[in-house]
Amino acid sequence: MHLDELIIGQYFPGNSLLHRADPRLKITAVFIYVAGLFLAGGFAGLLIMAAGLLLALAQARVPPRWLYRSVRPVAALLLLTFLFQLFLHGGPVLGRIGPVPIYRDGAREGGYLALRLLLLVLAGIVLSLTTPPVALTDAFGKMMAPLAKLKVPAYELALMMTIALRFIPTLLMEADRIIKAQAARGASLASGGPARRARALLPVLIPLFILSFKDADELAMAMESRCWRGGKGRTSRRRLRLGPVDAMFALLAAVVVAGGVAIGRTSGF
Repeated sequence: MHLDELIIGQYFPGNSLLHRADPRLKITAVFIYVAGLFLAGGFAGLLIMAAGLLLALAQARVPPRWLYRSVRPVAALLLLTFLFQLFLHGGPVLGRIGPVPIYRDGAREGGYLALRLLLLVLAGIVLSLTTPPVALTDAFGKMMAPLAKLKVPAYELALMMTIALRFIPTLLMEADRIIKAQAARGASLASGGPARRARALLPVLIPLFILSFKDADELAMAMESRCWRGGKGRTSRRRLRLGPVDAMFALLAAVVVAGGVAIGRTSGF
């Protein structure tokens, strides 16, 4: 896997209902969706919420390869989550790995936790795929505006979060170029023991840190040359207003989350 194939923080252009929804509403929906994942008490509820998320992705016309690339970095964590639970719960024995038994309740709990973790990751990725970084900054700034009365730099914090999200693909591409350059010079990052691999990462991490500070300095100079002075008195070209599209999106999101929680708590599955 090449680092430049990761899609963390990238935006997928489109004109779907999900793309046109108010970013403030989408951020709120993601938080409510995540809360619903923890409130849903069974597989049935998670499956309902998974179906709603997949329908949203299909409506946004996100290519399946983008979803595959978004899930691939956390595939190992999902597998470990499932495997750990196999041996931590009792119930009937489904099989054995050598002398170690695999219990039915462990398989069920592992599948449940892995699915919930997968939906958590996808919910955040859907937000970044369907919302431009500028819109995310405006939305976070508007939502955190009440904190400004407490002398909290709300807009600056929102901008920092968006810049951090935006620079993830840039850092990944720079890291991939450094790794390829080191490999072309005969360096090997995948051979030897853990100590040798850790030492081999130094020629990658040091240039990456230098490039990161250089990019940050150039960004700061560009913002200062444009007389950026924070969010005070700042206006936006695009005004955020709720409309019929947002009402439809809010209704569908509420139905999916409420249905998933209700079915998950009442169903025995």
